Amino acid sequence: MKAKLIAVGERAPRWVAEGFEDYRKRLSHWLPLELIEIEPGLRGKNRDVLRATADEGARVLAALPKNPLVVTLDGRGRAWSSEELAQRLEHWRGQGRDLAFLVGGPEGHAPDVLARADESWSLGPLTLPHMLVRLVMAEQLYRAAAMLANHPYHRA
Repeated sequence: MKAKLIAVGERAPRWVAEGFEDYRKRLSHWLPLELIEIEPGLRGKNRDVLRATADEGARVLAALPKNPLVVTLDGRGRAWSSEELAQRLEHWRGQGRDLAFLVGGPEGHAPDVLARADESWSLGPLTLPHMLVRLVMAEQLYRAAAMLANHPYHRA
């Protein structure tokens, strides 16, 4: 099983990119994770925000691999503890499909993206910068995979 993180936004700050890369490498032998950055829709004065979100959504959907299990990262999704995420990861492995985790733009996901999702994951009630979501998600996937492998990383 492989995973893709398809995220709206380009050019993460160096500290985010370095942190993401660190966890991506750690995770690589349990769950190879690839980052795909999607160009944001045009925003600004006299711009249609709904159109920008729809354009982003179309690009996100076009970037999906063939027949993945799609998990949106969305504040209205289900919040899992690290232990529950490990259980979800084990369940997803049993599905025999690759994973696609989707991070939307400033206004969230387009309706078409939400309709395509198999599951929706919330990182909690805090509002996080979308670039930071990449790093938190990679660390939590690493933690879940480490738990399943009985690795001592998770010591709760």
